[in-house]
Amino acid sequence: MFSRRKFLQVGSLGIGSFSIAGFAPKYAGKKPIVLSTWDAGIRANKAAWNVLKNNGRALDAVEQGVMVTENEQNCCVGLGANPDRDGYVTLDASIMDEFANCGSVACLERIKHPISVARKVMENTPHVMLVGQGAQQFALSQGFTLEKDGLSEGAEREYKKWLQKSEYKPGINRENKENQIAAAPARLSDGSWNHDTIGMIALDANGNLSGSCTTSGMGFKMRGRVGDSPIIGAGLFVDNEVGAVVATGQGEDIIRMGGAHTVMEFMRQGLSPEMACKKAIERLLKIKGSKAKEIQACMIAINKQGTYGGYALQKGFNYAVCYADDKNILVDSKFLI
Repeated sequence: MFSRRKFLQVGSLGIGSFSIAGFAPKYAGKKPIVLSTWDAGIRANKAAWNVLKNNGRALDAVEQGVMVTENEQNCCVGLGANPDRDGYVTLDASIMDEFANCGSVACLERIKHPISVARKVMENTPHVMLVGQGAQQFALSQGFTLEKDGLSEGAEREYKKWLQKSEYKPGINRENKENQIAAAPARLSDGSWNHDTIGMIALDANGNLSGSCTTSGMGFKMRGRVGDSPIIGAGLFVDNEVGAVVATGQGEDIIRMGGAHTVMEFMRQGLSPEMACKKAIERLLKIKGSKAKEIQACMIAINKQGTYGGYALQKGFNYAVCYADDKNILVDSKFLI
C-alpha cells in the first residue's frame, strides 16, 4: 500500500525526477552520461565517454571531450575560428566541478586548449577568471606553448570577405556551410544555425557532475568582447546536489538573464531538465520581445538522477547525448519560435 509517508518521501526527490505513470522519469535516468551542444558534440562525446566508461571523473571527461573540438580547424571553436574585427582570434573557456570549484579564461590568444588553462586557473590559483595577456602569461607559466600567430585558411578567407563591408550583424546570415565558419549565431540556408561554442556536462558513475564550455566567441566581434561562455552562472553552472547546465547562442542575452543559473534554480524547484530549460528560454523571449527572432539561445541540462533535456529559442539547435558505447545520439531540441 502506498502510504502518505511514502508519498512524501518520493515527493522530496523533486517533481522533475519522475512522472505520474509509475514514477518514472520522462527519459530513463542514465549514469554515467554526457551531453554536449551541437553536432560537434558527437565526436567530443566519444572522448568524454572513454573517461566515463572506465569510472573516470566527470571533470576529466568534460575537459577531454571539448579538447576534441578545440583541436578541429574546420569549426568555430579553437584557433582555426573567425577572428575579431582587428584580425585576432581570441578564445574563452570555463570549467566547473562537483565541489563548486571553477575556473575560466577570456580573450586568450595563441593557446590551443583554453579549457585546460581554465582548469589550471581553477586548480592552481586563488582566482576564478584570468583574461587577456594575464591569461596567456599564466598559461605559459603552466607549461602551455604559444601556437603560430595568424589565421587559418578558412578564417582568413572569411575575414577578407567581411572587411569589404565591415558590417557586424549577429544573427544575420554570414555563412560558409562547407567550413562552418561564420559570425555566430547565424542561420544557414537550410534553417540550421552556425555556432561558435561547445558546451559539455557529465554525470559520472559515482554520481558526481561537472561541466565545461569553450568558444572563440562571435566572429568579427569588437576587440575585447566576451560572451557568456567563460562566465560561471551564465554559460555554465554546476550544483552537485541538483544538476549541471550549459548554454550556447547569443552570449550577451544569455548573460543578461543569468542563463545557466536560471535553469539550475528551476531544477532546484523540482522541474525536469527540459522544463527548466524551457522556462529559462521563455524568460529570455519575454525580455527580447519582437527582437527575439534575430538571435538564437539554447540550454541543455542534466539532473542528479541522470535525466536530461534541452530547449532552444528557435529551430535548428541540436545536442549530443552519450550513455553507452553504442548510444551516442544527436537530439533535435524543442524550441519556442
